[in-house]
Amino acid sequence: MDGVEQAQAFRDDFRAMRAEIQRAIVGQEDVIDGVLTCLMANGHVLLEGVPGLGKTLLVRTLSQVLDLPFSRIQFTPDLMPADIIGTNMVMEGPDGRRAFEFHRGPVFANIILADEINRATPKTQSALLEAMQEHSVTVGGVVHRLSEPYVVMATQNPLEMEGTYPLPEAQLDRFMFKILVRFPSRDELGYIIGRTTGTYDQPIQKVTGPERLNEMRLLVREVPIAEYVRDYTVRLVLATHPGSPFAPPRVTQFVSWGSSPRGAQALILAGKTRALLQGRFNVSFEDIRAVVHSALRHRMILNFEGEAESIQTDSLIDDILAHVPEAAEPPKPADLPAAPPAAPAASEAEAASTR
Repeated sequence: MDGVEQAQAFRDDFRAMRAEIQRAIVGQEDVIDGVLTCLMANGHVLLEGVPGLGKTLLVRTLSQVLDLPFSRIQFTPDLMPADIIGTNMVMEGPDGRRAFEFHRGPVFANIILADEINRATPKTQSALLEAMQEHSVTVGGVVHRLSEPYVVMATQNPLEMEGTYPLPEAQLDRFMFKILVRFPSRDELGYIIGRTTGTYDQPIQKVTGPERLNEMRLLVREVPIAEYVRDYTVRLVLATHPGSPFAPPRVTQFVSWGSSPRGAQALILAGKTRALLQGRFNVSFEDIRAVVHSALRHRMILNFEGEAESIQTDSLIDDILAHVPEAAEPPKPADLPAAPPAAPAASEAEAASTR
């Protein structure tokens, strides 16, 4: 198949997965698309919203649609790292000899739901760092590989709620997207009540399997991106850093630290996924702009003034989009390297003395 046919097949499978998930989830189209985009780009996703909005149901439904092993970890203040990754236990063999044997924790599954992740202490949250980045777990000096595909989908309550801990920056940066789950509208809420308080019970069907998912992930990587679109992405990421020549004034005023290179990677991969969904085998400026909020909102750390003013990072990203042009501007004379000073002209007397 050529690029257009591959994009069409990708879009058909993506829509089939979305339609099956929507049989269980009312509304939340942007949330569903964001979760599926992260899945196609081999990224992890952080879902933020108040309890009861269907975040857990969404992740469980996704595992049924893909027919992948699913594991739920309920994060609580007393949860320990060993409760997540597993531990070595002394076991007695048939011959009576004792030896350590590794007992796997719930992190060993294909889809991990880290439910209310910010209700656990930072020490416990950090137990997922290696699993999310290297797709492995190290216990007692032994590395245990995790099965592929592997994705962590975490839910968190807004930090203003009681009993929550902010996620460490290293943990946040490992999530490709942070998606805000909104409260349902009047019509959606009425439909949810009718569905969940009646006799509606329609099991979720498998749409595709891990083999096709891996093929779709490879196709995302193959989508080409023009140099000028890549450069636009780079300038957007640089604009999140205070003091950068690309940063708008409010970013310099309210931001302590901007996005890491993972933010640029997330923008490119999500942009490639969106291009395929639009039936194209190339990435446009609009593809990048469509995913910039989800990819960068959790990677911009506010300073004290920004926290005190209750600045929303989404508003700062709006400023960045308005401030950074699509076309790269030529470097200013002040940005160019200075030419070496010319040697002073010799006087006639100096010239005569050298003859």
